[in-house]
Amino acid sequence: MSTSTRPAVVLIHGGFVDGSGWRGVYDRLRAQGHRVAVVQNPTVSLEGDVAAVKQVLDDVGGPALLVGHSYGGVVITESGNDERVTGLVYVAAFAPDKGESVNTLIADPPPGAPVPPILPPRDGYLFLDRDKFHDSFAGDLSSDEAAFMADSQVPWGVGALGGTVTDAAWRAKPTWYLVASDDRMIPPPAQRAMADRAGATVREVPGSHSVYVSQPQATADLIHTAVQSLS
Repeated sequence: MSTSTRPAVVLIHGGFVDGSGWRGVYDRLRAQGHRVAVVQNPTVSLEGDVAAVKQVLDDVGGPALLVGHSYGGVVITESGNDERVTGLVYVAAFAPDKGESVNTLIADPPPGAPVPPILPPRDGYLFLDRDKFHDSFAGDLSSDEAAFMADSQVPWGVGALGGTVTDAAWRAKPTWYLVASDDRMIPPPAQRAMADRAGATVREVPGSHSVYVSQPQATADLIHTAVQSLS
């Protein structure tokens, strides 16, 4: 496959973390010859994060496949309406429809679902309880790695959670979804339901909410499959 026909891969992180968590996926995709860009979205507002993606799309200058983890799924759902975007990959991510936001998607958790240990807002930003970060967000990572992630949290703006999608790109673009079957942030049944609604090609692997860190090969494999399908 000629690299000129491949869409570039644009990786978009979620709340509480930054783009460095994609390193394992990035390395594997680069080794396969893919062009890869990582968005450092501010996670203050949905509008701001969409603008950050647009800046990277401008730099890429050609067709792109957007990959979003967690809240990054909301970002790619909105950003994916850009004509340069040829497909979407959700990684244990929210896949909202028109008029939906993170807030609406988490409003009615099913009985018995794990409750993410999000602390009360502080100055308009959210953090996860550091003592519960490992179990909830990164259960399949080492205690040292989870501690580092907990202690390097990026503040997640309350406004980002309320940002509503104006038009769901998955309704018009080919879509893939990686379900993390041991996720304690977004329940796996909710992931499966969103993937089904989006008509996504689904792959499921054992993994925590940090599946893109703990299972970089499985994540990269699905992205590679998506690129092949689009090329």
